[in-house]
Amino acid sequence: MIQKAEDILKKVFGFSEFRPLQRDVIANLLKRRDSLVVMPTGGGKSLCYQIPALLFQGLTVVVSPLISLMKDQVEQLGEFGVGAAVLNSTLKQAEYRHNVARVMNNEAKLLYLAPETLLMPRTLELLASIRVDCLTIDEAHCISEWGHDFRPEYRKLAEVRKRFPEAVCAALTATATPRVQEDIKNCLNFEASNTFIDSFDRKNLFLQIVPKSDPANQTIRFLQKFPDQSGIVYCLSRRQVDELAATLELNHFSVKPYHAGLSDKERRKNQELFIRDDVQIMVATVAFGMGINKPNIRFILHHDLPMNIESYYQQIGRAGRDGLPAHCLLLFSYGDIQKLKYFISQKGEREQRVANIHLNALVGFAEAAGCRRVPLLKYFGEEPAATICDTCDNCTGEKQAQEDITVPVQKFLSCVCRTGERFGAGHVIDVLRGSQGQKIFQFGHDKLSTYDIGKELSKKEWFALSRQCIQKGLLEQDMEYGGLQLTPKAWEVMRGNLPVEGRLREEEDGLAPRTKEPADYDHGLFAGLRILRKSLADEFDIPPYAVFPDKTLIEMATYLPQAEEDLLHLHGVGQVKLERYGRMFLDHIREYCEINDLEESPKIPVKRKTSTAAECKRSRHLEVADKFNRGKSAAFLAAEYQVKLTTIVNHLYKALVQGYPLDEEGTLPELPHLSNGQKAAVFEAFKRLGTESMSPIFEAMNQEISYDDLSALRLQYLLKEFPDLD
Repeated sequence: MIQKAEDILKKVFGFSEFRPLQRDVIANLLKRRDSLVVMPTGGGKSLCYQIPALLFQGLTVVVSPLISLMKDQVEQLGEFGVGAAVLNSTLKQAEYRHNVARVMNNEAKLLYLAPETLLMPRTLELLASIRVDCLTIDEAHCISEWGHDFRPEYRKLAEVRKRFPEAVCAALTATATPRVQEDIKNCLNFEASNTFIDSFDRKNLFLQIVPKSDPANQTIRFLQKFPDQSGIVYCLSRRQVDELAATLELNHFSVKPYHAGLSDKERRKNQELFIRDDVQIMVATVAFGMGINKPNIRFILHHDLPMNIESYYQQIGRAGRDGLPAHCLLLFSYGDIQKLKYFISQKGEREQRVANIHLNALVGFAEAAGCRRVPLLKYFGEEPAATICDTCDNCTGEKQAQEDITVPVQKFLSCVCRTGERFGAGHVIDVLRGSQGQKIFQFGHDKLSTYDIGKELSKKEWFALSRQCIQKGLLEQDMEYGGLQLTPKAWEVMRGNLPVEGRLREEEDGLAPRTKEPADYDHGLFAGLRILRKSLADEFDIPPYAVFPDKTLIEMATYLPQAEEDLLHLHGVGQVKLERYGRMFLDHIREYCEINDLEESPKIPVKRKTSTAAECKRSRHLEVADKFNRGKSAAFLAAEYQVKLTTIVNHLYKALVQGYPLDEEGTLPELPHLSNGQKAAVFEAFKRLGTESMSPIFEAMNQEISYDDLSALRLQYLLKEFPDLD
């Protein structure tokens, strides 16, 4: 069966090999063993159940809390030729009935549902009438009360499982600490041996945290480094989203807002514009993003501090899902901590305790002086393979100055000890700074020798020091109540046997994107392929990445494939997409290579029929120019060679600039959809800016005249101005 899975991976999805753990998970599910899959965002979780779904005889039910993600998944599966359907509250009655019929007729191998929809009697009745082979629970961390996104309706899925005893169950999540993992398994009654945990380390994400000083200007400076690239800016409040989006729009960024205060219609519209690459930047609250499967997001900017590490990790995980480099910047300020503490104070007592522990862990991560990945991975229970990486600011920037902080650390540790190792950092700091708070007197802590001995540091500096004590292994924090306890290492510090170095003050803003460029590729061809992809996506009413992701286009612009068999060796090109789009992309690549005298550099060398001397006798562009001079129109030649009209125009242009004379009376494309005024404006732009590059002309025309039309007008201009190039 696993061999069949590999065949589907290549032929349907266009991938040459499985990512880490995918093969093991798929094999486990095909043996009908329940599986918990913890895999980072962008790590390939979806294929873990989509490929088995194509091998199972019956239906695979996929439970997801995200309507937008369901729609996106079904659209993408359709592009791969895979039958999938969705049932949710947004569908009209006719569409709902149509999807039910597809499920009943076995035309859909996967059915996507929200948990509320699955729990409806009519849905359970529908599924009881057919064969269900797999129940997949996406975003499975929603089951756990210890997760950052607990949803009570997810707990009820355990009861639904009992209705389908023959169906194997897969629970998938990208953000689950060891405690949350145990909770999921216990709730769903999974065996420990069927747990698959991939590394949480997304090596293609550059992590950077800088002090927030002038956030609007910091944001603008950062975004200017990513022209024409997709990204998300996260803000804490709706008001901040609206203000920042308006500021960015005034500064000529392609941007839309997204938050729960907007109407459903406006949110859907803005999200669709972003997914379709019609808008490059979304400024949003955490309400945005969970349902986004857009692979070409090149940056995430946290304008404000997120609530916890899980949220931070999940949000940065929306970047670089195509495996290409992406940049994740967090603007950090202590003022944001106080805002979050206010929100937390509105919760119940137990929820406050959990939320404060999560927040403290996030702040500790933000203040870490060493590799960013070390505390991030340890939080999720993973031991880092190295203590230095080349994709975070702390490892790649100048080393921040350390100072001897042994004495204040000794004071802090001593106060933790004298207060009984049962209080959090806030109370210990109040004791050190001589607070007059009621809690201090209630416990008699004003009588301690450590009372009022720490006024030389601000509260902010003491908190920074407390978190460094945890990072350096001098203190441990109780994960339920937040109390601090000393470690054996702490006693060595207090005895004076172990000095401590660290930092108490914020460093200067070192804002600068540092993402690495992918391997060398032809940027001109890549830009043209993006334009072609966008036009096809608009024509078929799908997101551009559903045609091909950026990674595929970059490989096309790297290897310059000339035949269908070459395309099949590229990432994301399966048989269905080859048949659907291959010819159009090959035509564009061949034309570009011919105009620019480029040769293929195959990813995997293939044997081909060798051309005869007669076949190689004359270049195509000269052959086309000769026929044009003998009275054949450009339109006639396009039909004769079975290529686009713009290909013939480019052949004629190439012949002209190489010194081959063209008949100025020859019949070129007439372009009746353009006015004489538009044509005159283009000719004037050619006169001013030259004819070598089309991009300046395209921009001068406010992007309102297509590259194809500009190419035809360029040829007209050259023939009119320079009828004889000899």
